[in-house]
Amino acid sequence: MRQKKCIRVFADKEQIKNCRNEVKHAKDHIGQLSGMFSLAGSEVRLSILYLLYQEEELCVCDLSDILNMQVPAIAQHLRKMKDGGIVQKNRVGAIVYYSLQPECSSSLKTFFHLINNKVASKIKAA
Repeated sequence: MRQKKCIRVFADKEQIKNCRNEVKHAKDHIGQLSGMFSLAGSEVRLSILYLLYQEEELCVCDLSDILNMQVPAIAQHLRKMKDGGIVQKNRVGAIVYYSLQPECSSSLKTFFHLINNKVASKIKAA
């Protein structure tokens, strides 16, 4: 397959230089965000993260009831996200509660606000 050539007449060399510099300095943060999105890449995990963002803290049984899934399945998703550093757990007596890691919460905030706005629009329309 032939590679298409760029049809741009003039390149803004200063812009290209600045953008390369920005990407270079943001590389670590981009890598962290990429890893977080990779872990959140299933509908179930993203639902769990959304619920933890909304409620701040939930136990496995709560998530199981809300998502209508078996406890072991929820626990497996939480374990992967905990191992990946995007959720944390807190034991209170016999119950283990899960919450978002603070840095992940702030990173996901914008995305969850978009979901909340869509949900609010649907509720108003109903």
